[in-house]
Amino acid sequence: MRILSKALIFAAATTALASAASAQVSVSATPGCAVYCGPTPVTYDFETPGTTPIFLGGAIVGPGTTDGQYAQPLGSTGLYFSAGPSTGGPPTNITIGNNISSFSLIWGSLDDYNTLILHTMVGDYTYTGLDIAALIPGLANGDQSAPNTNPIVTFMLSGLDQQAVSFNMLSTQNAFEIDNIAVNSVPEPATWAMMLFGFGACGMALRSRRRKLAIA
Repeated sequence: MRILSKALIFAAATTALASAASAQVSVSATPGCAVYCGPTPVTYDFETPGTTPIFLGGAIVGPGTTDGQYAQPLGSTGLYFSAGPSTGGPPTNITIGNNISSFSLIWGSLDDYNTLILHTMVGDYTYTGLDIAALIPGLANGDQSAPNTNPIVTFMLSGLDQQAVSFNMLSTQNAFEIDNIAVNSVPEPATWAMMLFGFGACGMALRSRRRKLAIA
């Protein structure tokens, strides 16, 4: 029975990582729910100790809605994050980090004056409330209780877009609210190597078993 060499594992892992070399960001949106129905576990919920991202501008607010200032996103409980004139206005920036394959968030009460600018090592990508509403489809009319105007938005990243990930939240009126950021990281090269080694070991074990059955 042959054992995969370290060089072979490393080469396979390098090939797997290189396949994502071309930069690309894709965005999807699904209607929200009264009880959070997005990806789990949630990385940043703005409430549990240790689950607040690095941010500049804006404010952690709540629980609940304050009329004329900010509204709790559908599916959010406790504290959440708000950007807009009532919380200091721009610039508002939230840092996600490096080696990010995807992240999602609740985008609360979609409005046409809300804008999210995603920053990566490659460049900037701009999404308005109207852009996100078109994915569901729905309206960017600020409805605070409808699932289609409180969607779960997911950003899928590849290549160098997975590095230096952060985003700005801009709102010319009150407000742009988010909650429950769920982050998925890219596996480390060592993890890729272990996965490939595991697949190889399983294949060799299965082949060895078939040989024994054939002899029997």
